[in-house]
Amino acid sequence: MSNILAIVGRPNVGKSTFFNRLTQRRQAIVEETSGVTRDRHYGKSHWNGKEFCVIDTGGYVIGSDDLFEKEIRKQVDLAIEEADVILFMVDVKVGLTGMDQDVANLLRKIKKPVYIAVNKTDNFDKIADSSEFYQMGLDNIFPISAISGSGTGDLLDEVAKHFSDEAEEDDELPRFAVIGRPNVGKSSLINALLGNDRNIVTDIPGTTRDSIYTPYNAFGFNFLLIDTAGVRKKSKVHEDIEFYSVMRSIRAIELSDVCLLLIDAVNGFESQDMSILQLVEKNRKGIVIVVNKWDLIEKETNTHLEFKKNLEEKLAPFTDIPIIFTSVTEKQRLVKTLELAMQVYKNKTRQIPTAELNEFLQPIIEKTPPPAIKGKYIKIKYITQIKKNFPAFAFFCNFPQYIRDPYKRFLENKIRASYNFTGIPISIFFRKK
Repeated sequence: MSNILAIVGRPNVGKSTFFNRLTQRRQAIVEETSGVTRDRHYGKSHWNGKEFCVIDTGGYVIGSDDLFEKEIRKQVDLAIEEADVILFMVDVKVGLTGMDQDVANLLRKIKKPVYIAVNKTDNFDKIADSSEFYQMGLDNIFPISAISGSGTGDLLDEVAKHFSDEAEEDDELPRFAVIGRPNVGKSSLINALLGNDRNIVTDIPGTTRDSIYTPYNAFGFNFLLIDTAGVRKKSKVHEDIEFYSVMRSIRAIELSDVCLLLIDAVNGFESQDMSILQLVEKNRKGIVIVVNKWDLIEKETNTHLEFKKNLEEKLAPFTDIPIIFTSVTEKQRLVKTLELAMQVYKNKTRQIPTAELNEFLQPIIEKTPPPAIKGKYIKIKYITQIKKNFPAFAFFCNFPQYIRDPYKRFLENKIRASYNFTGIPISIFFRKK
């Protein structure tokens, strides 16, 4: 089950600051200039045992100031369509504006939970001033300070009530999602796999209205296809393409086990593709990169090997990702694509017995132990694979706080070299023995 919180509102109300607080990272550029935020604004957050995805729509508003109203309306429209809960942020210091009222008019019409965060209420006087926003005709008003964090706990307590508990989803069938930028061939791939007759679909209870699990059973494969492509009418696709593609991908990724990331052979691997790949990695899902429209490439000037080498350089720091070249229109290598996806799913669910893991890794660790820090020698006593729905390994040692990222990567590379985890992100944890 996916949990998505979208933060909406006009520029400069503090959306990015609040986003940084929720995701506990300084990944957004916070500046007093309208429209300065151009980072990929999505992250993961936890509250009261619930995990959810946070999207800051402000980072995608483009154009000059006179275009803001139009752009923000598009962002809010899309956020309303995709998110489970909407957080509408306003600024108590500026007070209620016409643009705030326009957003409120949109939000009053929807059936999804809406919470108003009145930001910059740093003292009692400002808290009293926040009552002005009741004029918008919306309830659930919370005075907060995104910078100091005051009031955010009460707000998140209410927001989290609408999210499902973190749970290991143990469906019998693998779930595959077709994701990618607009116009790379997602609908064509789904139609090719399903035989063009997309009316026979099963809307399994509990799934969102926009993401439909379609059972696929042919050529010896049996899985659920997460079908989000083609749901939205083309006439509605006017948003900033990066925001659009990320928003459309988030729910499909969260519901999936393995993602087929389609890229366009003619245009190559672009920044939006990297944004979506980072989403897959953050959600710890399997990945297969499908290079579509390969039939349009001049073979003499661009061979598979050259294209693959160039692509792998662009994928850094991501490694060990399977890449396949296809043409959906020519129905080239579609079965091979499904074979790869099934293999990645098997890799995702691979469990290594504890005894075998220790027998394999302990000699490697003895030969190349973690570097000593501040005169402390780190001894790793025991390794086990944690039961999660992705490969995760716990290393028990005397000083877990002194293990650095390069050594984590060293251990990950050793595990990958001996066990097939191609297409799957690995998590490594160090814990006190």
